[in-house]
Amino acid sequence: MSDDEKKNEDSKGFEGAAETGDPTAQADAAAEATTADAQSAMSSSGTSAEPAGSAAEAADRDVEPAPAAAAEPVEAPQSFPVTVIVRRYDPEVDDEPRWVDYDVQMYPTERILDALHRIKWEQDPSLAFRRSCAHGVCGSDAMRINGKNRLACKALVKDFDTSKPIYVEAIKGLPLEKDLIVNMEPFFDSFREIQPFLQATGKPEKERHQTIAQRERFDDTTKCILCAACTTSCPVFWTDGQYFGPAAIVNAHRFIFDSRDEASQVRLDILNDQEGVWRCRTTFNCTDACPRGIQVTKAIAEVKQAMMTGVKL
Repeated sequence: MSDDEKKNEDSKGFEGAAETGDPTAQADAAAEATTADAQSAMSSSGTSAEPAGSAAEAADRDVEPAPAAAAEPVEAPQSFPVTVIVRRYDPEVDDEPRWVDYDVQMYPTERILDALHRIKWEQDPSLAFRRSCAHGVCGSDAMRINGKNRLACKALVKDFDTSKPIYVEAIKGLPLEKDLIVNMEPFFDSFREIQPFLQATGKPEKERHQTIAQRERFDDTTKCILCAACTTSCPVFWTDGQYFGPAAIVNAHRFIFDSRDEASQVRLDILNDQEGVWRCRTTFNCTDACPRGIQVTKAIAEVKQAMMTGVKL
């Protein structure tokens, strides 16, 4: 049956429904006529009766995904030779310290402590030095590196000119025992003498209260790790073994300005000595050497001021 014949049949059906006067029959006839017209139009135009969404999905399937951009290869860090010259001393063999050079393969982000480990583990097991945590907290591995006091575990290879040798020796001013190890007892004697502990009478029910401002007054000097880097960088300490030294004064400051402590005057009297705080010449070596960033020279100046005008909390 042709399209025109279908239209005639549909129109006759609609007219017949209209003659009967039945509303339901009229609505059904109208719907059938509309559907027939739509199908006829699609047939004549050559289009398919598939839903529009199906065509879009087919188009998506035909599109190939764009190729991912090729990532540039990351070059692995390369090691390089570093010459480390260590000041060695064995009291059983040597009359005087001597310099010994070692060539070590290092990476730029490794530390001088790693270089010393490689020397000890791979080249010369007799090398002696102190270290513990290896993260700048214990303070065990203070030594002179290229003429400056540092912690070996915080001194990175990339911070040095590796085209030249790196010189490592024990800190100055304390008795040398072996290689990079010194006798720390004189240092700790001065530390103990300033009574580095809280002294307060009375027993609070819970805790001793302190405001934020009161705590900030001595916050900087609580950071000391007793590595002796500041004390052994002081020219006065090198020439006068009786001087208390910056580290002892810093730890006295920590309690002198603590609002909870009641022995500030006792510590000030201890430091008000010819070998006490007045021996400081304000050269700032101690501040530069401190691996914790403590303002050592400022703390010493505040202790001096407290002696003259009293403690101001």
